[in-house]
Amino acid sequence: MADDLKSSATRTGLNGAGLKIGIVQSRFNPKIVSALLAACIEELNRSGIVGDDIVLFTVPGALEIPLLLQELASTQQFDGLIALGCVIRGDTYHFEVVCNESARAISELQLQYQIPVANAVLTTENEQQAEHRAIIKGKESAQVVLEMVLSLKRIRSTQRPPERKLSA
Repeated sequence: MADDLKSSATRTGLNGAGLKIGIVQSRFNPKIVSALLAACIEELNRSGIVGDDIVLFTVPGALEIPLLLQELASTQQFDGLIALGCVIRGDTYHFEVVCNESARAISELQLQYQIPVANAVLTTENEQQAEHRAIIKGKESAQVVLEMVLSLKRIRSTQRPPERKLSA
């Protein structure tokens, strides 16, 4: 299991030094989101993203995450963003609304602003599932945002204006 938790970012040689990452974390289910955050930051640090290059904001719950992500994206000061939260199924339909709407909004804003957003808002049946997934998903969120940022940078740096052929 320890091998499963090793950083694939480290294994693949991804280096995030100099990148600026914004994190928006829900305060709901604090034990779970604290584990998500710790694992995420540890992985960002391992990849070379440290100190002031990681900016954290907290919000009340998962439905509030997209608004702050949108605001951060609009500043154009971040290379990538990470959403951290935990929604545990209850007895009402509210679970589906929160899960579906937060995921939809997060996906839409990354396309609208063309910035990678790693969605690590856990949606689980119970607290035990959430506890089991927190460290893994926290690390994966850092790996996902790093890989996507570096991939986009590579694509964008190789884009050239189309060549125009002059007719003789």
